[in-house]
Amino acid sequence: MDKVLLLEDDKALSRGVCLALESETLAVTPVFDLCSARTALTEESFSLLILDVNLPDGSGLDLLSRLREDSAVPVILLTANDLETDVVAGLSLGADDYITKPFSLAVLRARVAVQLRRASSAPRVATGGFVFDFDRMIFTKNGTPVELSKTEQRLLRCLVENRGQTLPSETLLTRVWPDAAEFVDENALSVTVKRLRDKLEDIPAKPTYIKTVYGVGYSWAAER
Repeated sequence: MDKVLLLEDDKALSRGVCLALESETLAVTPVFDLCSARTALTEESFSLLILDVNLPDGSGLDLLSRLREDSAVPVILLTANDLETDVVAGLSLGADDYITKPFSLAVLRARVAVQLRRASSAPRVATGGFVFDFDRMIFTKNGTPVELSKTEQRLLRCLVENRGQTLPSETLLTRVWPDAAEFVDENALSVTVKRLRDKLEDIPAKPTYIKTVYGVGYSWAAER
């Protein structure tokens, strides 16, 4: 069963959303302030979060910012603000969608269904303080965006989707350069690994995430 956390301080609206969304396959946990939301997140795992932006004890954007340090759970923002700056702020912090009040409950149901469907199939990974969203090409380290080239993205995806395993260099060459592997040598791979380390590692000379297994290949070593 999918579980949704609803953070909305308007209790009448919260009840309406719960009635609109709950079903045999979806349960909604309503909370009314940031403190309660943080407690719920420590006690339970959720498939999706719906966060109001304006709350009595702060902003849902603050929770979103903290959340994106180590979680890729989908987030829909509810906001009474139709300002472009609010929309941009939410999306830049890692929100997956936003809905401006007042809104149709039917539209909300549809948006929730879309996010749950994407979450069940989208290649998202949260590992070692990183959140990698390969579908939207959004990558963060402790909440800070990291810009990666397409080649670096392909290499990273190979490594994190096989974390804990050592991938031979020959395998990586084929997957990272699928249309040109026969023309690319291991030097190109080592250069790409170095560039990726430079962007992800605190001290690239002492790698902690991308491990070199000499004579074999590379592995991703950060914990999930």
